[in-house]
Amino acid sequence: MANPLYDTLFGRHAGRDTPFLHLPDGSTLTHDAFLRMTARFAHRLTGLGLAPGDRLALQVEKSPEALAVYAACAQAGVVFLPLNTGYTGDEIAYFVENSGARLLICDGAREEALAPVAAKCGAQIGTLNADGSGSFSRGAADLSEEFATVTREADDLAAFLYTSGTTGRSKGAMLTQRNLLSNAETLADYWQFTDADTLLHALPIFHTHGLFVATNVTLVAGGALIFMPKFELDRMIAEMPRATALMGVPTFYTRLLSDDRFTADLTRHMRLFVSGSAPLLAETHVAFEERTGHKILERYGMTETNMNTSNPYDGERRAGTVGFPLPGVELKITDPASGDALPQGEIGQIEVRGPNVFKGYWQMPEKTAEELREDGFFITGDLGLIDADGYVSIVGRNKDLIISGGYNIYPKEIEVLLDDQPGVLESAVIGVPHPDFGETVVGVLVPKDGEGPDVDAISERITATLARYKHPRKIVVLDELPRNTMGKVQKNVLRDRFADLFTG
Repeated sequence: MANPLYDTLFGRHAGRDTPFLHLPDGSTLTHDAFLRMTARFAHRLTGLGLAPGDRLALQVEKSPEALAVYAACAQAGVVFLPLNTGYTGDEIAYFVENSGARLLICDGAREEALAPVAAKCGAQIGTLNADGSGSFSRGAADLSEEFATVTREADDLAAFLYTSGTTGRSKGAMLTQRNLLSNAETLADYWQFTDADTLLHALPIFHTHGLFVATNVTLVAGGALIFMPKFELDRMIAEMPRATALMGVPTFYTRLLSDDRFTADLTRHMRLFVSGSAPLLAETHVAFEERTGHKILERYGMTETNMNTSNPYDGERRAGTVGFPLPGVELKITDPASGDALPQGEIGQIEVRGPNVFKGYWQMPEKTAEELREDGFFITGDLGLIDADGYVSIVGRNKDLIISGGYNIYPKEIEVLLDDQPGVLESAVIGVPHPDFGETVVGVLVPKDGEGPDVDAISERITATLARYKHPRKIVVLDELPRNTMGKVQKNVLRDRFADLFTG
């Protein structure tokens, strides 16, 4: 193929008057209409002087036009850099400067604030609003609806995604055409997506989950998206009868379960519910199946690799696990110190290798060498184990490992016990500085339905169940846990908040 990513995801739908995007106003954008918009946008990019390999940074609200910018980048050979809508001006300045973006497209309301940022970094600026208006789309309005797709190779860069940057500066993960396309094709086959599928899409499209999983998989299969700006419970319930699949974060499922309208009858047309981006509580798995008869399928991926593992489509979907390595993906558990493979059932760091694994970190060769081995295995930073049946479980992040008095403590083991206690909705276990032990354990609890968990009773239960060195020296109760936009608990925020608990 002249351009594997564009030709496979987008180009093959040219001329198809089949539904692609079902929009909130009740209208539908066909595959062909979307591609004609894409061609106009591609002309706009080249008219602004962007050449193959140049970077485009996009910080806008979710819209069909925003998605068409992604497609236009693929068609014109431009590297796409989607940015979280919550990023501040200082953060945007870093991303634009670090990536060397030639063009920054932002919401019109932010143009005045971001114009100096773009100018300082030598980038042009354009606007694109949630309703599709703005200088970028206006400049493309009268351009040709046919564009000669730029030739690209499978190893050419297609996108940058910056990591969350919980420690130090964010790193730009370089994703190739092969990375994105191989993963989309594998997932579409593994999850049995076809052109008969309609996916309920309420995820953001600046993140792997919403863009490179939900959208790309649907495009590969030729299906349609019910394209919602964000998760809205009433809208989700109203739209579900005409959907066949949903991809979401755990919060989607807990909110659906909180509404009595969410029933087995409402979900009878659905064939698949997928959860990711954060761990799903076992009790949510159970409650969801009891309510609907459906078992949520949990999978595991990350910015640098897209998806690595998945519970089976046909077969047992085990709560608390992320299933098996995907076809073509190798996964092993290694000793963090030596890098040697560990026996089955032992906890260690997760390493993966496959066509999904990124090319490296932009302008960070030393960091790339630290995390991407010469043999192609990527050190994910996640801790996990493979059980006797081959199911992979995630027990935490390497940086979340607590070393207290020389003992390794895995927070997940304690969190599972805490989550199971009366009055506890969820928990997070962190390590904080301690004058005697170096680090010690703190348990953070969120109460269930306004109940106040009995902290003393929970402490007694832990004492009877876990070795002494694993006992939290302090249990605190918060109204909620801090989370990022994809629902992941930000343990670094908790560690900062309670850093002085024992050291004054």
